[in-house]
Amino acid sequence: MPSPRLRAPRLLLATLLPLLLLAGGAQAQDAALQPVDRVAAVVNEDVILRSELDRAVANIRSQYAGHEEQLPPQDVLERQVLERLVLQRLQLARATDAGITATDQDLEHAVQGVAQQNGMDVDQLRARLAQDGITFTDFRNNIRDEIVTQKLRQSFAQGRINVSDSEVDAAMANTAASARQQFHLAHILVATPDGATPEQIATAQKKIEGVKGLIDRGEMTFAAAAVRYSDSPNALESGDLGWRSANEIPPAFATAIQQMQDGQVLGPIRGPSGFQLLQLVGTRTQAAGSGEKVTQFSARQILVKVDDKTDEAAAKAKADTLAARLAGGADFAKLASESSDDAATRRRGGDLGWFGADTYGSTFGMQVAALSDGQTSAPFRSDAGWLIVQRSGTREIAAGDENLRAQVRETIGRRKLEEEWNRFLREMRGEAYVDVRDAQGRSTRPALPETPKEHRQVTPSQEQQGTSAAGTFMSDEMH
Repeated sequence: MPSPRLRAPRLLLATLLPLLLLAGGAQAQDAALQPVDRVAAVVNEDVILRSELDRAVANIRSQYAGHEEQLPPQDVLERQVLERLVLQRLQLARATDAGITATDQDLEHAVQGVAQQNGMDVDQLRARLAQDGITFTDFRNNIRDEIVTQKLRQSFAQGRINVSDSEVDAAMANTAASARQQFHLAHILVATPDGATPEQIATAQKKIEGVKGLIDRGEMTFAAAAVRYSDSPNALESGDLGWRSANEIPPAFATAIQQMQDGQVLGPIRGPSGFQLLQLVGTRTQAAGSGEKVTQFSARQILVKVDDKTDEAAAKAKADTLAARLAGGADFAKLASESSDDAATRRRGGDLGWFGADTYGSTFGMQVAALSDGQTSAPFRSDAGWLIVQRSGTREIAAGDENLRAQVRETIGRRKLEEEWNRFLREMRGEAYVDVRDAQGRSTRPALPETPKEHRQVTPSQEQQGTSAAGTFMSDEMH
């Protein structure tokens, strides 16, 4: 009987476990039976080997031992798993180009977290992995890849994701003062390629309607249909989207979901990636906080970073110069837009919105608390560099409201990041050169028509630029 599946720390759980499924288990089996390791896919300048794909597929099958009927046909399963591997390689390549790495400290912390989440120490984790046929080196490498991918996502979010106070206010107006409702969702995606023809759209629509019919007639559960028919990257997790508040659901779906009953299915719905079915798996309510009062501040900031390009003395000199300009009557918002090194607030004139005293650390909080409304601080040192802060307002709100506002802001930010990140992945996948090979290692890309001798020949680089994104299977905004 296979041992229970390892659990990862919460921070890594959403994306690490699928990757561990792809990389772990049965690592060494059948190696001797493959004297020649063929290429399964070429991804830009990298390759995915057939042995990697076979191991990943075998691991998925081991997870469904005893329930193999829920899995799609072998060719569909291989396509789903290979697409995951392709996206993983593309993200790692992009991170490498951006200079994003995982430190040894990052890695050790994550490994210890996995061990603790599974009630064991690192030595016990190592033994358990060996029992499952996974080398500790391969495990660490997969943890490292996941950390790098998460850092890439975090870097992507900086300067792109902004949640305004008005958005939070609007969301709060639709949130009950005493309770919050959450929804457990799952989805099925039948993808259409970018620039799909009417025939491709019609085929996808017919397929999603057929899947919906199977579910409606009780011939297949939603979860089983997701595994067998969905083109989404989370298909092998039964299309599970987890628990989400109304603020984490795209507005186009949120109103309809709040009117649904547990188990009900919405759709088909047409989206940028194809046709979707959405199931409300369950609902739950979370109580709000207490009525204690807390102080919030509104302020602007100018940051002068201390980094490889600007040393301590140069940063301090620049901060002093900016402070002198402010003292001479310069407009704070204009100066922040021109000179602040904080990309996230620079475009808003340094505006931080409303925040609690400890939101940005105790040093920052004490500096702001010591100011009067309208007053500007002298330059002070923070972990990131030298800061100048101008306090613009103060208010008292219920502690429960502040906690709720923070949660609402966070969930709106996650939803926005998810939408932008999925769009980024679709674009990255569409721009990539991906040549999927068959079991014999032969290219499955359509051959270019023979060019008449009197016409200009097509070069390999031109061929790569003309690669179509057809066959790309990405989730919609709900993934």
